[in-house]
Amino acid sequence: MGTRTFVNDRLSFAPVRNLTRGVDIPLVLTVVALLVFGLIMLYSASFDFSYNEYGSSTYMFIRQVRWVSLGIVVVFLLSLFDYHNWRKVVVFAMLGTIGLLVTVLFINEIRLGASRTLYEGSYQPSEIAKLVALIYLSVWLYAKRDFLHDITLGLIPLGVILGIIGGLIYLQPDLSAAGTVLILGGLLFFLAGADIRQIIFLLILALFMAWTIVQFSETGQDRVASFLAGLQDPTHASYHVQRSFEAVIKGGVFGVGLGQADTKLTGLPFAPTDSIFAVVAEELGLFGSVLLMGLYAALVWRGLVIARRAPDMLGTLLAAGMTFWIGMEALINMAVMVGLMPFAGNALPFISAGGSNLLSTMSAIGIMLNISRQSGESAKMEENGWRSFGAVIDLRRGDGRRSVSRARRARRTNG
Repeated sequence: MGTRTFVNDRLSFAPVRNLTRGVDIPLVLTVVALLVFGLIMLYSASFDFSYNEYGSSTYMFIRQVRWVSLGIVVVFLLSLFDYHNWRKVVVFAMLGTIGLLVTVLFINEIRLGASRTLYEGSYQPSEIAKLVALIYLSVWLYAKRDFLHDITLGLIPLGVILGIIGGLIYLQPDLSAAGTVLILGGLLFFLAGADIRQIIFLLILALFMAWTIVQFSETGQDRVASFLAGLQDPTHASYHVQRSFEAVIKGGVFGVGLGQADTKLTGLPFAPTDSIFAVVAEELGLFGSVLLMGLYAALVWRGLVIARRAPDMLGTLLAAGMTFWIGMEALINMAVMVGLMPFAGNALPFISAGGSNLLSTMSAIGIMLNISRQSGESAKMEENGWRSFGAVIDLRRGDGRRSVSRARRARRTNG
């Protein structure tokens, strides 16, 4: 009887163990911490704006809680979805994304000087496009990994893919999203093992395109001009950056206290979205800002460990791409708020209000967790932390290294 109970108990817990086997627990805990931190700061940053715009101080907070709940479901489902199956559906996903980007241009719902949304300022296809572009490029580079050194089969088709996606996003216009897609495409091309001459060519081309955009785009000119003026004299920076400076200075080391910031009440633009890091800096000070940056650093660390341990090159490209994407979005947003980069409309991942960005980011986390599960990585952190940290180095051509290792083991076995 006792044995039967033991067996039944063991069997009853088996599905739970199967679901959590290989899941990177440090990554999960980091994401949970970011989500909780984000909800707390979002309520603080949005209660006045929500009351003035929607008649309820909790409107944006409740809406974000709903998006977080949906995002958790998405993470769970994608953590169970074999990432190799993206090869079967990614073409349809890309075609659908291109269709949405074209639809945005036809609907032409102008908000803040741009047409980026599908319905009343919600649902931004450009956020979905970043995720789908990463998946598509990872699958494409994996399929073409033996031909990447051939310009006609590697570099030129890559340029066409990036040109279509980036071009449609640029027409909205959304310069930061288009730039993000292009940078991530070049990074994945490098990780896939592209020839260094092709990488240099891409860098030169990217610099030329950036110069061209600045020369012919009024938005680009204004942002670069205000950035350069702000570097010379902070009082000549854009109004947005000046108010952010004010929030950071008021925050000092330990902040003015949660919910006590006044810059968000006196004209800080987009406090619940683009400028939420300024609210963090004012209310929690340098201490809270460093804590937030530490959480992003932990996420990047775990993401690169997953990429390094991925079973194949496709997993490495997907995990590394998702990791660099989230890290880059966070870095750009925070750098803009302290005047270290020209203004860009990147959201702060997991923190800024908005469902499109949150769902896309949570989807990336779900894919990374599936790669972690398939790599057989333990849910516990490695006993030697420095050894684990060193695993983030040298992601290029993971398949090649594994093939060499397997060949060497085979020779030793046969010899």
